[in-house]
Amino acid sequence: MQDPQVNIGAREKAVERPLSSIGVLMAGAIDYAGLFPPSAVSMTDAVANYAAYRRGEYSWMLGRFVVTASRLNEFAAEASKVQKKGEKPWRLAVVAGEDVELSTYSVVEFNAVERGKFIADVMEIKAPQREDIDFAHRLVPKEITAYYEIPLDQRLPELVATLALRDQRAKIRTGGITPEAFPKAHEIVRFVRACTAANLPFKATAGLHHPIRCQRPLTYEPNAVKGKMHGFLNLFLMAAFVRDSRHIDLLDELMMTEDPSEFRFDQTGVRWRNDYVLTLFQLEQARYRGIQSFGSCSFIEPIADLKDLGIL
Repeated sequence: MQDPQVNIGAREKAVERPLSSIGVLMAGAIDYAGLFPPSAVSMTDAVANYAAYRRGEYSWMLGRFVVTASRLNEFAAEASKVQKKGEKPWRLAVVAGEDVELSTYSVVEFNAVERGKFIADVMEIKAPQREDIDFAHRLVPKEITAYYEIPLDQRLPELVATLALRDQRAKIRTGGITPEAFPKAHEIVRFVRACTAANLPFKATAGLHHPIRCQRPLTYEPNAVKGKMHGFLNLFLMAAFVRDSRHIDLLDELMMTEDPSEFRFDQTGVRWRNDYVLTLFQLEQARYRGIQSFGSCSFIEPIADLKDLGIL
């Protein structure tokens, strides 16, 4: 299913991000992963979508284009057709394959060939064991930021510590196309708390199409299975509250919140249930030191939902 280019790409000149809490919280937050399920659009459509989003009204929310290492050449061929002369280089987040050494070589070669047009400055690497982190860390050049997707089981503390000691970053998978692919709220909270304690920036991917936790179809197929999907606002605000130890007991509850009316965004910050406040400074710190972005196969859905909620 192609992410429709309705409104988002309608304006050639992008407007400034809002001078408000949502502007701080969502700046560059959505990495476009249209090539991946459940959208899984063609490279041609994904590149055309990304080009439109870069030039559209909500470009301030757009992060990197997500692509697998094996499709970098295909990406370059398609993107070169739509990239405008003089446009700033497109930034890519490259998902490594099972052969991390080959993926790293592909990224290095791509950056050398496409310099000035595209830059793959992020790699995402699966790392179920400490040895996987050590191996990749020796391979990936320092100018490329690596995010390591780590499991949420008993290995989490050791892997977070390993990443922190090597000045790397973490990645959490927050969903998928089946109900079983979605981690429990307390598992996500545990991951965020561990990363925050280790001063470890992190990103999320999958299952975060909607701002607030909700029951939705997990794919775009007719009669698709429904399941609880975590909200990206729940996650980002929880990550900000983690840094304020006064509210540790409420983190699971925040992740489980499904009522949009409990959240209020304004020019000074965000309120949850009126009693719990995050200032603009706290939001900035959460983004700078903690949650960096989330991968979504749709850029339209998050924006449409935020507009429906009156937040944009």
